[in-house]
Order: sequence, then C-alpha cells, then structure tokens
Amino acid sequence: MSPLSGVRVLSVEHYGAGPYGTQLLADLGAEVVKVENGAAGGDYSRSVGPYLLGEGDSQFHQTFSRGKKSVNLDLKSAAGRARFERLLTEADAVANNLRGDQPEKLRIRYADLAAIKPAIVCAHLSAYGRGNARAAWPGYDYLMQAECGFLSLTGEPDGPPARFGLSMVDFMTGSLMALSLVSAVLRARQTGQGCDVDLSLYDTALHQLSYPAVWYLNEGLRTERLPRSSHPSIVPSQLFRTQDGWLFVMCQTPKFWNLFCEAVQRPDLPADERFIDPPSRLAHRDALQAEIEQTLETAPSAHWMALLAGLVPVAPVNGIAAALDNPFAEEVGMLNRVDHPQREGGLRMLSSPFRVDGQRPPNRRAPLIGEHDDEFP
Repeated sequence: MSPLSGVRVLSVEHYGAGPYGTQLLADLGAEVVKVENGAAGGDYSRSVGPYLLGEGDSQFHQTFSRGKKSVNLDLKSAAGRARFERLLTEADAVANNLRGDQPEKLRIRYADLAAIKPAIVCAHLSAYGRGNARAAWPGYDYLMQAECGFLSLTGEPDGPPARFGLSMVDFMTGSLMALSLVSAVLRARQTGQGCDVDLSLYDTALHQLSYPAVWYLNEGLRTERLPRSSHPSIVPSQLFRTQDGWLFVMCQTPKFWNLFCEAVQRPDLPADERFIDPPSRLAHRDALQAEIEQTLETAPSAHWMALLAGLVPVAPVNGIAAALDNPFAEEVGMLNRVDHPQREGGLRMLSSPFRVDGQRPPNRRAPLIGEHDDEFP
C-alpha cells in the first residue's frame, strides 16, 4: 500500500507550482482530483507548447499531472458549486495555486468550507501570499528569483544577472505545499479540526537565501557572485576547465583536498605555503585555480572522472542530452514510459524521485479534462 493511500485531494490548480506539489502527493498514493473548468480550457498547462498532444493536452501538462484524475466543474456556477461541495464531503484537502485574492472570491478557504466538513485542510499556494498588500499581484518564479537576490548570485561576476535554468522556486514551493498539506491532514485526522495552510513563491524564495541571509542579517556580509560558480568560503569548490570541457570539483573537507591532489599527481600543492590550510587556500583562490587547471587541461574530462569518481566529490558538466542519456539514470530507474492515446509507443518520462519499500511508484498519464466525471458525479 502506498503511504498516502486513502487520502483524497481536490485541486484547483494550473501551470507549474501547484501541480508539481500535488503530483508528489499522487506519486505517494494520494487520489488527486483536478477541478477544471472545461469551458475555459481547464488547467492552462494543457495548452503550453511547443509539443501539444491533441486538443487539451501537452507534454508540459503531462510533466506535472501524472497519475491524477480530472472533473469538469465550474466553481462559479451554482451547479458546479453544489457538485464541488458534494465532492468535498469525501475529501481530505482542497489545494489551489491561485492569486492570493482568489480563494476568498471562490470560497475555498477553511472559513468557507468548515461548515461542510470541519476536518478539511485548505492549502493555498500563491505568488505573494494572502491578506497582505500584494495579495492581488500576479507573480511567477523568475520574478521571485529576481527580487529575492537569486539573480545576483548566479553567473559570472562580469556578466549580467542570471536566473536558474529551471523554475526551482516553483518546484520548492510546490514541495513545501505538499509537506504542509500532509502535515495538516495528519492533525485533522487526529483532532477532526482542519485549517488553512499557506505557501507563497516569495516566502519560499526568501527562505532559500539560507546562510547568506544569516551572514548579512548578523554580520552585514553581502555574498556576491564569484568566478567559476565558486563556493563563497571553501576552496577548491568550483568549475575547472579540462582538455575538452568542464568539471565541478568540491573539496569540502581537508580529506578530499588531499585525496584530490594525490589522484591528479600534484603532491606539491598541499605542501605549498599558499595552500597549506583552508584559510590559505581561500586567500589564494586565483593562484590555486591556475595550478589545478594547468593539470586538468592536459587530459579530457573522462580521464579525470575515471581517476576521481567515487573518491572525491566531482561531476562532469553535462547538457540536458548527456544528463538524460547517462547510463546511471537508467540504472536507478529514473526514466520510464507511459501510454498515451496521442503518442504511438507512449511518452518517455522521468520517474518519481520517491522509493517506497525499494520501489518507485508507477507512472500513469495525466488525465483529459473531465475524464473522471462519471466517477465523481
């Protein structure tokens, strides 16, 4: 039995952050039912290109709604509202990732639903939160990266500000929504008392500033971008050129530093007064980079990986193709295939990151709009 078997979540969701979080719940066995207004096109992700799968579906949508169900229901109509409230009586939670002022308008807060089901959990994910000056603002991942300082920490010092290559604030916020929803459901099952739980992209992004935030708040230190994506205080922990590409080497402890120097046949480096201890290496970062690169540029990345992998924390810098064609991804079961009526041979997909009793949950395609209307009249 999956850990969340018997948990039902109604989700008024669209695009990325909310669907990512509820998909994690579905992976763990929850029954996630997308509440979609078919007349308005349903979840916006269904129309996100470039790869569409017939009418009302796309590879983008399949990425975020695997294993869910869908009902075609207009929350703003009297009939749709009545049906939603019927479904609510058998649900554990209602999730949404709408603008912060929308849950009140749609009457999907705990205050609106408690009279129907006192134990219901209402999980809200929005750009800036509810009940504040920005509640009605639209907002997206990249904006949070910009305002919360991420762009100032990413890229080379002499380049323009740069965002993450992926929408990691969406994914982090969705994950935290899933965690808070499950936690609140556990309490509701013990006490019979539901609640609202709130996550915002802004709060999550600011929280992820982590130790650089603590350094600034207490010491006034402004962490800045460093060349080669270097760690701010540990050396060497950065990108290095090889003969044909790049490696990321992370000698986070003196043990790994010594093992690295031994493996690349540079016993002179630990004995050099400039590099003899962590503070010295930090003070002479540029000189150490030049010394290490002088060695690594004599051979291709594969040569150094053969010497260092499993001994020292090191990784090649791959593009997406190399990352997905990596035999290790197949070995650990992170790639699979799902059937799809618009795709002969199915869709190749990423597996869930979870393992339960050593097994990854099965992958099932995302639903069509209203595909499960008969199951939830």
